[in-house]
Amino acid sequence: MSHRTLWRTAAVVGALALGLTACSSGSDSGGDSTDAAADGGKLTVWAWDNTVEPIAEQYMKENPDVTIDVVNAGTGNDQYTALQNAVAAGSGVPDIAQIEYYALPQFALGGALADLSDLGASDLDGTFSPGPWNAVQSGDGIYGLPADSGPMAMFYNTTVFEKYGIEIPTTWDEYVAAAKALHAADPNVYITNDTGDAGFTTSMIWQAGGKPYSVKGTDVTVDFTDEGSAKFAGLWQQLIDDDLLAPISSWSDEWYQGLGNGTIATLTIGAWMPGNLESGVAQAAGQWRVAPMPQWEAGQSATAENGGSGLSVTEASANKELAYDFLHYATVGDGVATRIEMGGFPATTADLQSDEFLNKEFDYFGGQKINEVLSQSAEDVVEGWQYLPYQVYANSIFNDTVGQAYVSGTTLTEGLADWQQKTISYGNEQGFTVK
Repeated sequence: MSHRTLWRTAAVVGALALGLTACSSGSDSGGDSTDAAADGGKLTVWAWDNTVEPIAEQYMKENPDVTIDVVNAGTGNDQYTALQNAVAAGSGVPDIAQIEYYALPQFALGGALADLSDLGASDLDGTFSPGPWNAVQSGDGIYGLPADSGPMAMFYNTTVFEKYGIEIPTTWDEYVAAAKALHAADPNVYITNDTGDAGFTTSMIWQAGGKPYSVKGTDVTVDFTDEGSAKFAGLWQQLIDDDLLAPISSWSDEWYQGLGNGTIATLTIGAWMPGNLESGVAQAAGQWRVAPMPQWEAGQSATAENGGSGLSVTEASANKELAYDFLHYATVGDGVATRIEMGGFPATTADLQSDEFLNKEFDYFGGQKINEVLSQSAEDVVEGWQYLPYQVYANSIFNDTVGQAYVSGTTLTEGLADWQQKTISYGNEQGFTVK
């Protein structure tokens, strides 16, 4: 799976010119999309997820009059830039595009995506876990179907904790205590790594109950002074101040080495992580386990989403009914089984709750039934989170604002205030009413 790329700190994607007057108003057709598959046609799909192509092959085998061309137009921001350029040029726009949840509002509000409500998506309420289902909706429209999800959990190297006789933390206070104990026992060992990551930061604020973004149409509020933001900043600042975070960026060679040799002891991350550990940290097979995300108060069970993406039909597609039929097949129909077999973490509640899924034992995790933890996390995601309609841009300036807390005397609280001000200014420049 290519989920490893989902929450890399965003590179600058450039200002996406939002056509605020061209907000998508929905599909131009309804009807039975299954008929569209029987009628045949050709689709182009932009996706970096390696499960999309085999699913397309399955679909074409079942619908021989349909041809689907799956194109890897880049990962994450690279694809978004290409998509935005194609939309602006009015040519070369695919019928379907993979879009991460945090980026979807930007393309939906910009009018690049079709509202799927009238094509059948409005009947899918309850089909997906709440986090991803909420993420594909913007205003009154549904602009994608969830392909996967990233409910968060704590992945930990049990051999490291056993070696030093340290209990697995269940609260964030215990997490800080464990960080100190581990680093004191061996200065080469860190509780985790972090050099500043927008996705991780917003997910942590999300779990803490923060709601820094409020979006209603083009009216936007950005407020990182709420209680959830303060909780995260206060906790994580302790780890920064005491040099308890490995100064290693995620997805680097050093990161994989640290996960493999026990010098990075935990990761609090999305449920898509197991496949990455199995493929990238094979030498640590049998050492890692999965536990619920540490809590802000003992006895709570709040979680958040981290990463994940859906598939969207573009407004420019000339064959929206056929595109939606494939979308449904890939995210709700037979394609879901293929995604799970290839290591994807589903967003469909039926799969998340199935005995087969829950009882699967993972050799890499010492035979643990890790889906029990991860599925429960999907149910415990705090509701009500919103992303900015220009979150791609906001994430691109994270390291210049909040990220300075990791490399200078700036605090996280000061960095969040700077991030807030710069995203407010940018939003107003783009035609939003932001305060």
